[in-house]
Amino acid sequence: MFRRILVSAIALGLVAVVAAAPQSSEKIDAAMNAKIRAEGMERSQVMRIEQVLTDVYGPRITGSPNLENAGKWAVKEMESWGLKNGKLEPWNWGHEGWLNESAVGYLLTPVRDNLVFEVLAWTPSTKGTVRSSAVNLITPMGPAPAPAPGDPAAGGGRGAAARPGPTQAELDAYFAQMAPKVKGAVVLVGAPTVPAFVETEGPKRRADDAAKTQYTADLNAPPGPGRGNRAGGAGAGRGGGAAADPTRLSTQQVASQVAAFLVKNGAAIRVNDAARRHGQIVAFNAPGYDSTQASAIPTVVLRNEDYGRIARLLATNVPVNVEFNIQNKTFPEGKTSHNAVAEIVGTDKADEVVMLGGHLDSWHSATGATDNAIGCAIMMEAVRILQTVGAKPRRTIRVALWGGEEEGLLGSKAYVEQHFGTAEAPKPEWHKLSAYWNIDTGTGQVRGAGVFGPPAAGQVLREIFKPFEDFKVYGATITNSRATGGTDSTSFNAAGLPGIGGGQDGIEYNSHTHHTNLDTYERILPDDVMKNAVVTASLVYHLAMRDELLPRFTKETMPAPPNAGRGGGGGGAR
Repeated sequence: MFRRILVSAIALGLVAVVAAAPQSSEKIDAAMNAKIRAEGMERSQVMRIEQVLTDVYGPRITGSPNLENAGKWAVKEMESWGLKNGKLEPWNWGHEGWLNESAVGYLLTPVRDNLVFEVLAWTPSTKGTVRSSAVNLITPMGPAPAPAPGDPAAGGGRGAAARPGPTQAELDAYFAQMAPKVKGAVVLVGAPTVPAFVETEGPKRRADDAAKTQYTADLNAPPGPGRGNRAGGAGAGRGGGAAADPTRLSTQQVASQVAAFLVKNGAAIRVNDAARRHGQIVAFNAPGYDSTQASAIPTVVLRNEDYGRIARLLATNVPVNVEFNIQNKTFPEGKTSHNAVAEIVGTDKADEVVMLGGHLDSWHSATGATDNAIGCAIMMEAVRILQTVGAKPRRTIRVALWGGEEEGLLGSKAYVEQHFGTAEAPKPEWHKLSAYWNIDTGTGQVRGAGVFGPPAAGQVLREIFKPFEDFKVYGATITNSRATGGTDSTSFNAAGLPGIGGGQDGIEYNSHTHHTNLDTYERILPDDVMKNAVVTASLVYHLAMRDELLPRFTKETMPAPPNAGRGGGGGGAR
């Protein structure tokens, strides 16, 4: 999932209240479901697929050979099962590919020790081995605001009012003081974070009653306040707060000037604090996805424990020397990325399509197992199951494994634009897509789904899911939001097409694996993902067998498109 505090496709604009759903006359093929269950639960290949995508091809950063090779393997593998029309469909995102090839770092004094870190993507290599003194650059802040009488935040900590930034004069004076220390140095930017202690971890699975309440709610109820889109806005926050002091710099202004200062004054390496508990590191990208730009210098994200150690030594006037050697490689040909697709060709309705997919690209701190090799492995396993049991779907079932999701849903957006257009400017294929099914929230069991569409669409999904209540899959909700964000199903929603997102148990996704150096094969729960593949195979098969397409909004009921300029992610916030 592209960078964000996790918001799944299901959570974007759900329409849900409490009441009984209407009856449906969906035709459920119990014999086919039994075959799918047996193949998927007794002879599963999903973990083998996952192992190849992670251990052989991870990480799979957009524009890199790893991603392209993973796509080629996936297409070849699906063709070996009998799928047709396998190919890599190109799309241009205009930036070079990038990979870190080697990176080592050591504390040299006052003692010698290893440093644990990840390189920031799209930053340049060091010029060989850099051995230098460490410096901690901590920009000045404005005075702490006086707490109101009786304010529980008066003692500081969580809930305390944020301190304003420095004035330009204060920042300039600090830079003048630090300039001679920064030249040729390894610069730690910012005071070390002390992550909050967590007394009790949150639940890793949803309570059954909560899942049932959500996914069996009245599909005909109108959206309530805040439903159908994300509540709040850019200015929303706790308590509103006082107006910003125009004489003081914002956090973004300070960050921009710090970056320019480090380049101008010849810093050798920039070091950022991972600021996470228990050695977790999240490393994204330098702005612009361009390691040759003037503002780019070698940059690493150091685990919080190592960052804190060095910062404390420097704060007590103990000299610290460190060593780094970072070698990165860029790929100009990576400006063209790809989506990997393959099909089970339909019979009497072959010109109509049911799609399923997940994003194949990942960040580079680990092998991208839960985000989102497992979504891709589930989709591949689902079509393998259907091929193995001899399913003959009426509609074509098309798998799509996306690139560029982490940079802002770029691969799926390009595909939707190329193939479908929008409700306002549809291409011929727009009228032929029944639905797109997406999984992108890690290893957890699917508990229900959210679909962009009218109540009738949600009811169809409920009936298809009903035979899997023993898997604790409880139904579906609907959304009328066309805003993109979170994951690739919203690229379809934005076009006015029925995107469906799986709602999963969280397991360790937000707490441990999402975009971190812990996102590896070991974090996958085989039983959960086997069940997800079975549910997926049944869903796409039954959608492909219906007499009609999945119900969708009509021209008269189609929600308005997203505001110009709004959209999914990219750049730095997920």
